[in-house]
Amino acid sequence: MPDYHFESLALDTGAKLVAGVDEAGRGPLAGPVTAAAVILDIKNVPPGLDDSKRLSRVRREDLYPVILSCADVSVASASVAEIDDINILQAALLAMRRALAGLKQVPQHALIDGNRLPENLCCDARSIVKGDALSLSIAAASIVAKVSRDRLMVDLAQQFPGYGWDHNAGYGTKAHFEGLRRLGVTPHHRHSFKPIHNILYQEN
Repeated sequence: MPDYHFESLALDTGAKLVAGVDEAGRGPLAGPVTAAAVILDIKNVPPGLDDSKRLSRVRREDLYPVILSCADVSVASASVAEIDDINILQAALLAMRRALAGLKQVPQHALIDGNRLPENLCCDARSIVKGDALSLSIAAASIVAKVSRDRLMVDLAQQFPGYGWDHNAGYGTKAHFEGLRRLGVTPHHRHSFKPIHNILYQEN
């Protein structure tokens, strides 16, 4: 289970506020990539925080409002156009930077999930591989980012039915590919991703 070890290390060096940052949606064929930044109150950490991938959808949905009620939380995205323009890695880093900048409080240190740091952050930062399974702040951010993006894809599924986005969140499932075969590519598909690129190439 994640703990407060990395946050404590930052606090011991003089940081008063430490934010955890994570993203969701690097792999899907459709929709934006979404990031969240969370500053937890160490005296009021919701029980049961974990890597969002290790939690059920119901558990994530239960924890989401609890995190929002007791922490400083910011959510931001990079659009499909930005993903196609600068690539998915850079778009994910951009969404992380936007989420961190959107916090009500300015942290002195950020814990970033992964092995890359976004450029031009508002504070010092440390990247942590598998950070969502190690740091409580990153775990909280992973839950917020995942739930926020899943809800967005449910909304988009109402506008563009037939792709199963309310269930697959834009990932390349059988239902999604069947929708692409029957209905074609939408404005919310990532043209730079190979399966979508190939479909467009064949159409042209």
